[in-house]
Amino acid sequence: MTATYTNPVLNADWSDPDVVRVGDDFYLTASSFGRVPGLPLLHSRDLVNWTLIGHALERLEPAGEFTKPRHDCGVWAPSLRHHDERFWIFWGDPDQGIFQINAPGIRGPWTRPHLVKSGKGLIDPCPLWDEETGEAYLVHAWAKSRSGVKNRLTGHRMSPDGRELLDEGKLIVDGDRIPGWFTLEGPKLYQHDGWFWILAPAGGVETGWQGAFRSRGFFGPYEEKVVLEQQDTDVNGPHQGGWVRTPSGQDWFLHFQQKGAYGRVVHLQPMSWGEDGWPVLGDAGAPVAVHEKPDLPPQPDAAPATDDDFPGGRFGRQWQWTANPQHGWATHHSGDGLRLTCVRSADAHDLRTLPNVLTQRLPGTPSAVEVDLHLHSEEPGARAGLTVLGDAFSWIGLQRGADGAVHLVHRFAEGVAERERDADHPRSAPTGKARLRIEIGAGARCRFFYDLGEGPRPSGPVFTATPWRWVGALLGLFALAPVGSGHAGAATFSHFRIDHL
Repeated sequence: MTATYTNPVLNADWSDPDVVRVGDDFYLTASSFGRVPGLPLLHSRDLVNWTLIGHALERLEPAGEFTKPRHDCGVWAPSLRHHDERFWIFWGDPDQGIFQINAPGIRGPWTRPHLVKSGKGLIDPCPLWDEETGEAYLVHAWAKSRSGVKNRLTGHRMSPDGRELLDEGKLIVDGDRIPGWFTLEGPKLYQHDGWFWILAPAGGVETGWQGAFRSRGFFGPYEEKVVLEQQDTDVNGPHQGGWVRTPSGQDWFLHFQQKGAYGRVVHLQPMSWGEDGWPVLGDAGAPVAVHEKPDLPPQPDAAPATDDDFPGGRFGRQWQWTANPQHGWATHHSGDGLRLTCVRSADAHDLRTLPNVLTQRLPGTPSAVEVDLHLHSEEPGARAGLTVLGDAFSWIGLQRGADGAVHLVHRFAEGVAERERDADHPRSAPTGKARLRIEIGAGARCRFFYDLGEGPRPSGPVFTATPWRWVGALLGLFALAPVGSGHAGAATFSHFRIDHL
């Protein structure tokens, strides 16, 4: 029986994926926006089973710009390449320009971010080194929100060391000149069969399609063709990703699908070349739901880690802060469990504004999330909990009251609200401990539970998770305290688990 896979192959928010093969190994990176560390690095041997092996960007720079959350800013649509025995990642920060880092191996050490070109609205850069001529090129798109320009791709000559662009750039594809095309962005640049190829999406993240462009010369003129679109499938907006070839010569394309609060999940499409020389993606240009696996050695089932026992107080690679972290937020110790300091903040009433929330991606399938919490703080108003964080948020956890007692609290805020309010009546938690649980059902509808030692009890109404503009909803752990002086204590989280329902 032929082995098959089912899309999506990464069922969580691995936004704007790009992929490269080196030997028998495939590597993928994705947008990380304002979360830290950034630029996740995933590894696979079969393009279906992926594990998270690290991050390429330790901190966002300039550091002063990311001391507080900027959820939809930061690292947009990276390109991952391997050239001259080094890995290279280029990305656009829409407020700063085009950055580049490189490393001798996928696990680093990665160089500090180098600003290749400064400017507003420069996004989605992709380099190409022409191995025959020694020339290097770069293509990028534009963010209208920063530059007033969109729906066009600009090409540059680049120094072979990847550190600077050698010209002012030329408009090489004008989407306004193609009937029906809008929001052309996310270009990936290749050479194949005597042509320069740009694979680029258009039409917007929720409704768009994947385009291919080809020209005999890098600066054009380019001809275009739609090579992947929804057609009569339930995969909306299938586009923006990377092409990769297996050692045996099979071609595959990884792209995203926008799924609301779940963010941009990743699909794998077969790819071939038609008699007219153009690529054919999926099933004659329509996304596949199930397909025969790539012609690669069978691999065990794998997915990016989610569970964590926090050995020694250290958290796994799946966690990211909502801004550049400060020393002392998480304390290492001899046992298991994540010990978070109750960071004092004037914004304790709004988790969306806080940099010290430790997050991971919302799972794309119905799941139950559980964690044990022990609040150690004696500070009135100190709190800690488990949250579903997006444009709206809800959390459940423990808070030290003005009366000195610990209470189980459940709070939420709508997208337009400036501060949280109770989603259920507070309850006494005399031991200062609780097991917290969120069951995430279809449509990202979340039901909250707590266990104070007498079994799980439901709390409050169902909360429907919401994304930010470009980022899916997140799961988060946090510990806070009101503004004041002195150390405000800590909270310990243990046995974090996500189980599919």
